[in-house]
Order: sequence, then C-alpha cells, then structure tokens
Amino acid sequence: MVHPFRAAIALIALASATACAPEAPSPPTACGGAAAIGAMIAIPGGRFTMGADDFYPEERPLRDVVVEGFTMQAHEVTNAQFAAFVAATGYVTVAERALDARDFPTLNAAQRAPGSLVFAPRDDFVDLNDFTQWWAWRPGADWRHPAGPDSSLAGLENHPVVHVAFEDAMAYARWAGATLPSEAQWERAARGGLNGADYVWGDRARDAQGRPRANHWQGVFPVRDAAEDGYAGSAPIGCFERNGFGLYDMAGNVWELTRDDYVDARGPQPGAKVGRGGSFLCSDTYCGRYRPAARIPIASDSGMQHVGFRVIASP
Repeated sequence: MVHPFRAAIALIALASATACAPEAPSPPTACGGAAAIGAMIAIPGGRFTMGADDFYPEERPLRDVVVEGFTMQAHEVTNAQFAAFVAATGYVTVAERALDARDFPTLNAAQRAPGSLVFAPRDDFVDLNDFTQWWAWRPGADWRHPAGPDSSLAGLENHPVVHVAFEDAMAYARWAGATLPSEAQWERAARGGLNGADYVWGDRARDAQGRPRANHWQGVFPVRDAAEDGYAGSAPIGCFERNGFGLYDMAGNVWELTRDDYVDARGPQPGAKVGRGGSFLCSDTYCGRYRPAARIPIASDSGMQHVGFRVIASP
C-alpha cells in the first residue's frame, strides 16, 4: 500500500509539467438551484475525434472513437447528494479513515490520522516546478470539511462534493444505480457535438467580451485568483452555460473522476485513475487543462480539494 499523501503528490507531479486557458458564460437561472439537480441527460452515441495534437503529450494521438448512447448527470455530484448517500448507507470515505498501523508500521499515530490534500496558496511568488508549495496534507480535511478541519459545508450544499477517492465515487454510483464514465464517454459528452473544438464551447478561451466561460483561475497562480468568473474556489452547480448536450461544468469547477486507469506514453501509471475537465485551479499561466481533451492522473487512494465526479447510466 502507498501512503495517500505520497501517492497524491507523486501524481500531481505527473500533471505539473503541463498548463490552462478558459472562458465563462452568463449564469443560467438555475445556478445552484433545484431545477438542474439530479437531471440525467441523454448523450447520443456516435463517432467523434478524441484527444488533441497541439496541447499536451498525454492528449495524443488524435483518434476516431465510437461510443454507444448513454445518459449522464447534468452536473457534478453535489455535497447535498453525497450527504444523502452517506445518511442512507453510513458510508465512510477514504479521507475519513485512519491508516492501518499494520499496513504502515513506520508511521506514527499522527501520520496515520485521516486527512486529505488541501490547496494552500502562498502570498508570494513560488517556483511553479514545486507543487508542494501550494498543496498540503491536512489531517481532518474530508468531504464535510473541504478546506480543513475548521471548515464546513455551510452554504456549499449545491457545490460539487470533493475529497472523494475513486472507491468513494464508485460506492456512490452503485448506490445510485449508475457508474462512472469511461474517458471516451466523458469526452464525447463534454464536446457536446463540437467535434475537434479546443473547448467545450468552441475554439476561443473567452467570450466575445473577453469574459471567462468556466470556473477556473484568473490571475497569478498560485498567489492570487482574480475571480473574474465570479468564484474563488468551487462554484454551485449550474452557474455557467451548458454545452451542446445540455451538461454543466464540463470545463472547470472540479476535476471529474473516470473509471479508466491512467495510461500515457510511459505506459500504465499504477494507482491512478484518469481525471477530466479541469478545475477552479486551472490557470492560463500554469495548467491550461479545462479543455475536453485534457487529462491528468489522480491517485486512487487519496482525496483532493479540487476533485469530484458525476455519474452515467445506460439509456
């Protein structure tokens, strides 16, 4: 077994050698409200071009892929939805479980305490090659305490749930009679019928007025998020325009887990699943990954403050 902190940091490193560029639309009337919650959207089957050739190596090569039709949740799973699952099942997430001393005999009790990775921004310029300067392992951080043990979900009920590991997301999906999407299903859905476009809304990162079109980082990363999109951190579901298939936040907000193991040119990366869609931490000056072709490795055994999920089902 691998200590969650080391596993997650190692996988952040895989993604850190690359960048981001977004845009945001006008919020729909259902922003954070009940109208969109729980809706499942029909995604038509068909052939599309998967990947991108002119951004990051792990997105290559371009290839034609055929997927069958399925339905996908219109938005990321919310804190309120996940809370209902926990209330019904008593489920305890990976981030809420202490490490077993038998599996980690060299760690002391404090090092085995439950916790997760939290974004800990600096107030000065940092070396962008050293991601440990803005990520911190925080005992007591979990889905109920997204910013650390002293935080809560007050006012965040319709924000996407975070600090969920792969097994947590799959447990929720099984309870809901669903599953997680494959990479191909996720990208088919994210493109919304715009085959080959750089972004889920087209080929320009911002709208005609120069405004962001998704919840991502504006400003100097990781020092200051100018929040031109209206949010520093996650946003409630449904606050940005839907894509061509009617799905919200397929760009930015939080990374979304898929069920596929992470593979790149080096081969399979043990203990990692593929994350898609970018997050509120995607900066044009650093990460550039709130695009439909973008992908990163996410440690299977750890939670992070910018990782969530949405579910799919058969038609």
